Amino acid sequence: MENRPLEYDYTVAKMFMFTTVALGIVGMLIGVILAFQLAFPELNLVLGEGLAEYTNYSRLRPLHTDAVIFGFTLSGIWATWYYVGQRVLKVSMAESKFLMFIGKLHFALYLVGVVAVVASLFLGITTSKEYAEFEWPIDIAIVVVWVLFGVSIFGLIGIRREKSLYISVWYYIASFLGIAMLYLFNNMEIPTMLGANAAGESGFGNWWHSVSMYAGTNDALVEWWYGHNAVAFGFTVPIVAMIYYFLPKESGQAIYSYKLSLLSFWGLMFVYLWAGGHHLLYSTVPDWMQTMGSVFSVILILPSWGSAINMLLTMKGEWQQVAASPLIKFMVLGSTFYMFSTLEGPIQAIKSVNAIAHFTDWIVGHVHDGTLGWVGFMIMAALYHMAPRVFKREIYSKSLMVTQFWIQTLGVVLYFTSMWIAGITQGMMWRAHDEFGNLAYSFIDTVTVLHPYYTIRGVGGLLYLVGFLMFAYNIYKTMSARPVEESELQNASPMGA
Repeated sequence: MENRPLEYDYTVAKMFMFTTVALGIVGMLIGVILAFQLAFPELNLVLGEGLAEYTNYSRLRPLHTDAVIFGFTLSGIWATWYYVGQRVLKVSMAESKFLMFIGKLHFALYLVGVVAVVASLFLGITTSKEYAEFEWPIDIAIVVVWVLFGVSIFGLIGIRREKSLYISVWYYIASFLGIAMLYLFNNMEIPTMLGANAAGESGFGNWWHSVSMYAGTNDALVEWWYGHNAVAFGFTVPIVAMIYYFLPKESGQAIYSYKLSLLSFWGLMFVYLWAGGHHLLYSTVPDWMQTMGSVFSVILILPSWGSAINMLLTMKGEWQQVAASPLIKFMVLGSTFYMFSTLEGPIQAIKSVNAIAHFTDWIVGHVHDGTLGWVGFMIMAALYHMAPRVFKREIYSKSLMVTQFWIQTLGVVLYFTSMWIAGITQGMMWRAHDEFGNLAYSFIDTVTVLHPYYTIRGVGGLLYLVGFLMFAYNIYKTMSARPVEESELQNASPMGA
């Protein structure tokens, strides 16, 4: 009997590709609005006082972070899983009606959750916990969605033809298990409708409202154990999974060292979980715990750089591909930003540095050079690789990809350099004092000095958004281009390697 190539089913992958693009636009657009609101406060009232409640900084900010984290990034993770999982496990979703149903249910319930999140945050319904703003009904829905993701992972593994699990699968599994544990523990809360308020009135009026099971310092500890590791298992681990698949596929090069990938994997799993305490330096958290957070943050450089160096050395002897392929440009620069960001974070976690950096815009710069330069670049590169194979179309414009790359790179550089300068300026001005021990500057003095840097940050964010809109247009036009067979894509150079 003739061995026919396996036909993969990308139905669910396509669905999540669409939400990746759509929610990326929403999250980044809101981010640009917020950046300019900080530079020009009058923009908080641009729609008039009647609508200002729904469009001011405080209302939009959690919508921005959650749209980027739980919208753009999660959709990108799931889109790539439903693509990569089938190919590395040598099994098609179409072979199991159950798994296909789970995948479609996963997507449908996720969309319901997205609508609930957007509506609740616009209305100001929030727990006020960083990256965990959703009230308990939405939390329950998110847990269900996450369980469906886990079923799809282990379901595909259960029916696989490939005996060994490629390293990317390890990282996807870790992402699922890590966030499952973190989300459950951090979102332990008690609905207030179960009791009465101080006046003895029933709490049924705001049936969705809740209070955390933790209080004070304990609440802060659990929150930042979750917050930092949400970055670990949402912004780091699954993105590493992507580049370990897409960079070798796109370049035609094998991973430089499979052993190094495993060593870095276990290093990340063990060290990352202990580093969250660096968010609470100089607080009421016990000093030994603060020190532990700082020490493990510095140790975290080793597994992080192990992964990044492994990615870059994969291109050893083939660096000409970086010049030839815009897609490889995205992945190589993304890996470079990953190295940069995972060095910058541990430096900020050193107590003496943190004394200047904490609560300043340098922290904001650190978050965004990682999110925009590493996470954003890698997800876009992944979708660019997937699009021709999923839609069976040639990429619409490679020159548009190159233009997008340089516009977004300039945007990222403007963003984080302006925030570096602003942050260090803030930290030094806040600590400055005269010969009598009085503060040398008032708070408003720092705000005035920072205005040009906030404007530059807004411009940088706008450039990145423009690049992302170019990406969305390129993907859209690709969907309507001339149909081609995957064999043609495999032979295409350099995009289809």
